[in-house]
Amino acid sequence: MRSSALGSNTSDAEVTHISQHGFWLLLGDRELFLAFSSFPWFRDASISAILNVEWPQLHHLYWPDLDVDLAVESIEHPERYPLISKHS
Repeated sequence: MRSSALGSNTSDAEVTHISQHGFWLLLGDRELFLAFSSFPWFRDASISAILNVEWPQLHHLYWPDLDVDLAVESIEHPERYPLISKHS
């Protein structure tokens, strides 16, 4: 007997607060902060674009309006993922 394939992630990612410094993202029972200084792709984004976040896999997030993909680990440990490109 074969088991059926695992379903998609049923938990939602939710932006709970946006400030001038960044935003808080609720992933299940964890709340993570994304500072605009560490994640500059969001600095000038509209609120609706930031709120439109998908969590297709436990280790991966996607903002379709911004075409931004992030590993959850890069949010938990941004010091391990230094930015390569700089704004000019």
